[in-house]
Amino acid sequence: MIVIVDYGLGNLQSVRNGFVAAGFDTPISSDPGDLARASGLVLPGVGAFGQAMENLRRTGLASMLVERVRQGVPLLGICLGLQLLFEGSEEMGDHAGLGLLPGKVVLFRNGRKVPQVGWNDLLIRRPHPLLEGIKSGDYVYFVHSYYVGSCDGEAVLATANYGVEFPAVVGRGHVFGLQFHPEKSSRLGIRILSNFGGLASC
Repeated sequence: MIVIVDYGLGNLQSVRNGFVAAGFDTPISSDPGDLARASGLVLPGVGAFGQAMENLRRTGLASMLVERVRQGVPLLGICLGLQLLFEGSEEMGDHAGLGLLPGKVVLFRNGRKVPQVGWNDLLIRRPHPLLEGIKSGDYVYFVHSYYVGSCDGEAVLATANYGVEFPAVVGRGHVFGLQFHPEKSSRLGIRILSNFGGLASC
């Protein structure tokens, strides 16, 4: 069972609809029992990094997510959810993240309009089962003002460019992240959700 983590922020129902389209009837829950039974976890997100981390810590979900990853359960972060996987963010202050991946989230400072809203193409950096059926030049849908400015290169599966090249898909061990919204990225996004479902079913 893949569980979408409800921590009070995020486009939960649209992410769930994406998984349903991919063939997975994925519940939305903040119940520790559901998270403990899950074979895969999804951390979506729309909103501010600091508020998201406050909600995760206050509810005990932050420590549970870290523990479940340590137990080998795949975790997929989407948009803000990807950013929360890292060590910290400069968004409206200096905030610590989950620390599952090394790196810090920073604001686009390249003269481009923020947020980046719309379709952008991917450059595949490393083959991975999460990206099976996806190729360089495929377009996905982004909405974000911040990006991971420093990241372990081995964790970068695909990048995109918005005046600066940034990680668009990351993966290391059981931790995965998408800076874009797969649920808004047509058939390619649904394919990625399906691929994650396969990883969570192994």
